[in-house]
Amino acid sequence: MSVTIHPTAIVSPKAVLEDNIVVGPYCIVGDLVHIGENTTLEAFVRILDFTRIGAGCHIYENSILGREPQDKSFGNEESWVHIGDRVVIRENVTIHRACGEGAITVVGDDCFIMEGVHLGHNVQIAKRVTIANKAGFAGYVSVGEGTVVGGLAGFHQFVRVGRYCMIGGLSKVVKDVAPFLLVDGHPAQVHGINSVGLKRAGFSSSDRKDIKNLYRHLYHSGLPIRTAAQSLAAGENALAAEIVAFVAQAHRGLAPWPHGSKGETDD
Repeated sequence: MSVTIHPTAIVSPKAVLEDNIVVGPYCIVGDLVHIGENTTLEAFVRILDFTRIGAGCHIYENSILGREPQDKSFGNEESWVHIGDRVVIRENVTIHRACGEGAITVVGDDCFIMEGVHLGHNVQIAKRVTIANKAGFAGYVSVGEGTVVGGLAGFHQFVRVGRYCMIGGLSKVVKDVAPFLLVDGHPAQVHGINSVGLKRAGFSSSDRKDIKNLYRHLYHSGLPIRTAAQSLAAGENALAAEIVAFVAQAHRGLAPWPHGSKGETDD
C-alpha cells in the first residue's frame, strides 16, 4: 500500500487509508476514519472520528471534517460525515457530524466546495453541487443534484433546494426552492428558471419550455400554489411529477415569485 504521510502529521494507526493517499504537514486523522484511494490532504487538515471520505478527493488547508454538531440536543451519539468520490474541498471548510444515532451528514460525488463554506449537522448535498465561498448551511438543509450556490449565501435550517437550481450570492434562503429555478435576494425570491444551468446540464429546449410553462401555472395561475400543483398531478410529464412532488413536501413554504418579474418570460 502506497501512502505518503508527512513526518509532522498525526495519523491514528486505527484509521483506514487506502492506496495512493497523501497526508500533508500537520494534518490530524482520527481513529474512526476511512479515506479512499487517490485522496490528498493538504497541510493542517483535521479529519475527526466517524468520517468517511471517498476516492479521488482533494481537501485543502485548514479544513475540519467530522467535528461534533453545533446543536444543544447532541448527546455524543454515534453519527457520521460521508464525503463522496472526487470531491474538492477548499481551504477553511467545516463539515459537522449529524445529530441522531446513526444519522449522516452527506456530500455527494463530484461536488466542489469552495473556501470557508460551512455545512451544518444532517446537511444532505447531492452529486455535482458547486458551493462558492463562505456560504453557510444550517442543520438539515438539503440541496439537489447539479445546483450552484453563490458565495456568502445563507440557508435556514430544514430548507430544501431542488435539482439544478442557481442560488445568487449573498442570498438569504428561508423557504424551499423548487427544482430548476433561479433565486436571489434577501430573502430569496424566484427570478425565473435556471436556463443557463439547464442548457449546460443537457436539458433540451422543449424541456426548458415545459419547465417554464409549469412554473407559470404554479405561480401565476391565480390559484393557491398547492391547488395549482394538484391540477398538474394528473399529467404524465416526468418534470411535472418531480415539481409536484417537491411542492407537496414543502413544509417551510416556497420561495416566492413576484408577479411582473422579468423572469416570467425568460427562455
